[in-house]
Amino acid sequence: RTISSTHNIHKVRMSKSKDFKTALLEGPLAKPTTLAIFITQTIENEAPPEDAGACIRFFKRKTHPETLLTDKIQFAVLGLGDSNLLLDRQHTAAKDCNQVAQALDVRLEALGGQRFCQRGESDERTGLLEVEPWIDLLVEKIKECL
Repeated sequence: RTISSTHNIHKVRMSKSKDFKTALLEGPLAKPTTLAIFITQTIENEAPPEDAGACIRFFKRKTHPETLLTDKIQFAVLGLGDSNLLLDRQHTAAKDCNQVAQALDVRLEALGGQRFCQRGESDERTGLLEVEPWIDLLVEKIKECL
């Protein structure tokens, strides 16, 4: 999807908390107009995948002040879950298999981040049908800001 050719997009790998801290909390991107989009998966035992672990642990730190993200970023979170991994449940949906995205979304707001759009939650078992509508919502909200 094309939003605008005049806006810069920066991809920051979240596998190292130092990279995130430098890019979004201390560097030139640390401003209220920066939109950080977090796409994370929940794997077995409500855990993040290995490459997202550092980012998730960074935000879970209890030593962060409640103002860590205030006036620094807006955020959007999309969860990619798989209720097939929940063998002990008979009736499951996307909300049941996206604990990492749910916790991250709540924590980013608690640290002073401004939610840009509602959290998206998808389920591999249903073919991730929830992803496209969430992307459409995100793009529409971005266009409103241009």
